[in-house]
Parts: sequence; C-alpha cells; structure tokens
Amino acid sequence: MSVEKHHFQAEIQQLLNIVIHSLYTDKEIFIRELISNAADALEKFRFLQASGKQVHQPDQPLKISITTDETANTITFTDTGVGMTHGDLVENLGTIAHSGSKAFLNSMAARKGKPDLNLIGQFGVGFYSAFMVAKKVVVTSRSYEPEEQGWQWISEGQGGYEMQPAADAPRGTSIVVHLRDDEKDYSKEWRVEGVIKRYSNFVPFQIELNGKTINTVQAIWARSKNEIKEEEYEEFYKYIGHDHDKPFYRLHFSADAPLTIQALLFVPSHNVELLGTNRLEPEVSLYAKKVLIQTHAKGLLPEWLRFLRGVVDSEDVPLNISRETMQDSSLVQKLNKVITSRFIKFLEEQATKDPEQYEKFFKEFGRFIKEGVIVDFTHREALSKLLRYESSTLPKGQHTSLADYVKRMPSDQKEIYFHLAPNREAAESSPYFEVFAARKYEVLFFYDNWDEFAMDHLHAFEGKNIKAAERADLGIEAQEQNDGGLSNESAENLARWMKDVLKDAVNSVRASKRLVDSPAVVVDQETTMTRSMRQIMKQMRKEGGPEPEHKLDLELNPRHPVIVQLDQIRERDSDLATKVAEQIFDNARVAAGVLEDPRAMLKRMNDLLQKVLTTKQ
Repeated sequence: MSVEKHHFQAEIQQLLNIVIHSLYTDKEIFIRELISNAADALEKFRFLQASGKQVHQPDQPLKISITTDETANTITFTDTGVGMTHGDLVENLGTIAHSGSKAFLNSMAARKGKPDLNLIGQFGVGFYSAFMVAKKVVVTSRSYEPEEQGWQWISEGQGGYEMQPAADAPRGTSIVVHLRDDEKDYSKEWRVEGVIKRYSNFVPFQIELNGKTINTVQAIWARSKNEIKEEEYEEFYKYIGHDHDKPFYRLHFSADAPLTIQALLFVPSHNVELLGTNRLEPEVSLYAKKVLIQTHAKGLLPEWLRFLRGVVDSEDVPLNISRETMQDSSLVQKLNKVITSRFIKFLEEQATKDPEQYEKFFKEFGRFIKEGVIVDFTHREALSKLLRYESSTLPKGQHTSLADYVKRMPSDQKEIYFHLAPNREAAESSPYFEVFAARKYEVLFFYDNWDEFAMDHLHAFEGKNIKAAERADLGIEAQEQNDGGLSNESAENLARWMKDVLKDAVNSVRASKRLVDSPAVVVDQETTMTRSMRQIMKQMRKEGGPEPEHKLDLELNPRHPVIVQLDQIRERDSDLATKVAEQIFDNARVAAGVLEDPRAMLKRMNDLLQKVLTTKQ
C-alpha cells in the first residue's frame, strides 16, 4: 500500500503553535471543536440527500459517536456525515485556515434559493485544536460520493502529514486522537461526558459516548413557540437555571434584523440577592447555532439584568479562530442593545396585561430596574416607565407608575414630588409632607435609598422635573395661618435669637411657610443633599472617611403653639428657653434622620421633664 508524504504550508506550523499555546484558554475545547465539525458534516449530508443527490450508504443513521480507550490512551470522534475525498483532506487539513464549510456554501451558490443549512463552520482551525492534547492524530474519511474511496490522514503536527488509501472505510469521518501522557484525562469517559454536556449538549444530532446517548435535552429556543408545551419550557428552565421552582416570567423571541437572534430568557421566581447573598453573576449563555460560545456571558446583557437566566443564540456571532471569546465588541454591543430593548418592551407588555402580577415582579426585582435607571443611560427613559411606587393619594399597598402620576397632576402643579421615609406612616407624619397635604399635591413615597438615587439620575419624566419633598419650595397660603401665630417681626426676632443659641450647630434659622402641624424642620443648605446622601456620608464616617462639613438650616413654624410659647418665655426664663430651643432643633434632626448621637438630647429631655413635673407639684 503506497503512502503519500505531504508537507504543510509554511504557515501551518506557526498556526499549530498558536492553537496549541495561545488560542484556547482550556484544552478541553478541542472536544467541542471536533463535535462541531462532525455536526457540520452531518448537516451537509442531510442537505445533499434531501436535494436528491446520489449518496454512498444512504441508510446509515446520522449521528456522532465518541469512544474513549484508557488502555490505548485515545479518544475517537466518528460521524456519518458527508465525508472527505483525497482532495478535501489535502485542502481542509493542509491549507491554513481553509474553511470547508465556507467552500461548501460557495459551491451551492449557483443553486436557486439559499441552501437551508445550519453549519457551524471553519473546519481547519477547529481540527487543529486536537494537537493541544495529541501526540498523533489519525483521520479516516470516505466521501458521500459513491465512486470515491476512503483515505487515511496521519500527522504528529510536526512539519507535515502522510496519506494512504482506506478502502473499507464507511461513509463519514473518524478522528482518532492519540493523547500525550500528560493528557490522559481525556481518555476517561466521565471527563469527556462533562465537556460534551457543557459545550455541545444542544447539537442537533445524536451524540453517543461509548454507546450511551449524551445530549438528551433539546435546544427548544430554536423551535417555534407554537410547538413548545408549557412543561417543556419548565423542564428546560430547571435544566439551565438550576432551579426547582417555576420561572416568574418567560420571554422567547427571535429577530432577523439588525441581527439574527434566537433567545429564551427566564425571570426566576425569587431574587436571591434580597436574601443577602453575594452579587449575582450573569446566567445567560451565548450560543452560535446551538454550540456554546460562552457560558455566563459577560457583556451580552447589561449588569442590571444579571438576574435573568437563559440562552441567546446568534448566527451572526463571529466564530473566527476562537469560539471562547466574542472578538467583535461592536457586535456584542448590538446584541446587548437589541436583547435589552426587547426585554424592557416585554416588561411593559406584562405591566399592562397583568398589573397585579407585574407589581409582584417589581417587589421582587425592582432593585434591578432602579439600578438600570441609575447606570444605563441608553435605556433610562424606557426603564423609568417600569418604576412603581406607593403614593399619598392611593391606599396603602397600591402602587402607581410615573406616567399615571403625571396624568393625575393638577394644572397648577409643575413638578413630580417624592419623599423618602422608612415606611408609609413615617412619610405621612413627616414635617416635609405637611405642605403637600395642605396643597393637595400628590407625593410618591419611597422606602429604599435606591429610589432616591434613581430619581437623581432621571431628573425628569415626561417634561416634569422630579424633586424631593424636602427640597421643594412650596408654602402654605396666608389664609391657612392659624390665629394667634407670631407676627412677621416676632418670628424674625425669635429666629435671630435661636441662631445665637444654637451658634455653629446650625447654618441659619428662619420662619417657615411649609409647616402646618410641626413646630420646626431642618433643611440642608446644599439643596442636593437628601436623606440617602446623608446616610452615605454617615457610612463614610463609620469607615474612617473625612468628616464632611454638614450644617443645616432650621425653619420654624410661627403658628405652632410650642414656637409661640417659646417666644413668650425666652425673656423671663432664659435657661428653660435655651433648653427648649435646643430640643426643638434636635427633634427636627431626628425627624430628618440626621441626629448622630442622641445622648445630649436625652439628658436635656430628662432635665425638661423634671422641670415640668416640679412645676406641676
């Protein structure tokens, strides 16, 4: 039997060095590459047979068989696909980066219509990945063409290869990888099975490992939604989401422009970040024609969508040389934008279709939507429509969107108002809310610091500025002032006196037009300073950060009995009036959540109680 000796092209050895040492992070990728090549060969054969071509051994089942042999230290990949002729072997395996799949598609270009093929592509480079673990590779192949015979291709990856006839070879291709001694793991069944399930579990042909079918789960994202039963969706979710519960939401969609995408995304039933666990990692994997490119693909979706689980499959993903990383960053950005926009649209549809169910979603996952408003400028406006809050004009537990809030605004109200508080009761009893209740202006109630951050980044909605209640410049009309209140002159005098008493603890003291039932309120001299910002500054101090300059303005309610009485006693009992003034200031700071150390306030309060009780005796 004559043996042919061939030399690689001059660049092939350089390519092999790149593949072996630089191209792939994990050597196990060679299994994925060889399975993908086998799937291409089967896809080509299926197309040719369907188009009426005469083929060798037409009744052979289309499948991929993998066998491991720990004794011989080999792993063998066999397919019953289109096979290769002598010329194909030389061209595909002896020419640098030649793409057998691309050449095949070009040969079909003269046919009418686009061939209905699902090729993964790039035969040459993927094949060379075997040399990452091999000391020798033996390829035996026979073409589908009835008149062709089989051939064997043998190489140790050094300089060239040998070829010889293999007359008895069945149709298809068999690749025997003789493993190096330090790569014996790949001759073990358990090791190979793990790699197959990770990367090639959804290849659309049966994969057998030592006679056992491995890929039993279908790539249902590539099927029509009308064909898929609810139980199939749930089973698939449990498989890819590692979750025993049903998903909360499911989005299954495909797109042809600007990119070809098939996506199946799930919202889990619970947000585990709420349980105090670590920050979630992305759990949406990227596929190209059902072959895994990147598990938990970072950059495929924005960070704020890290709660999603599922798969995205795109024919436009460039396989190029390596399938491990997305090399076209502009493509990643396009995928990110298309998928994110579609998911936001899906949430809008759910909020309209079933508001009650959407509110449950927002309660569980709303923090991620708020994070998106804060960090995602591109989608900020669309995300703002998904926010939901309690409101002063709605019953406790009922929520509203910003759009519905705007629809209810009276004609004289120009801004959207919100107030951050620990709970609804605290919000409704807050001195900052009094002016809004009196003016009958609706206020959104926030119970999470993230809400305030989101509004600081959103700034406006539908042309209406968004403003914190404590920053609002609203006043009570003169007719609402109570009889017996201080005159303007008396109020100004009292304010000057209290500034002298409180000294540097306060920035300024003035009469307030915003208060109805409370004697006083503190307002930050920096109008951008809000409760959440104050809490951040407090945390900075705890962590050893610099002590920030933090002076407050004090506003007095000249109609409140405590303020009126204070003005009356400050001349005849200076000591008592001073203590009352300090207590009023501290009470206002407690209401604003800015009193750091209550010890002095408690001691003063006890002194005041003692004086009251002594006076009553």
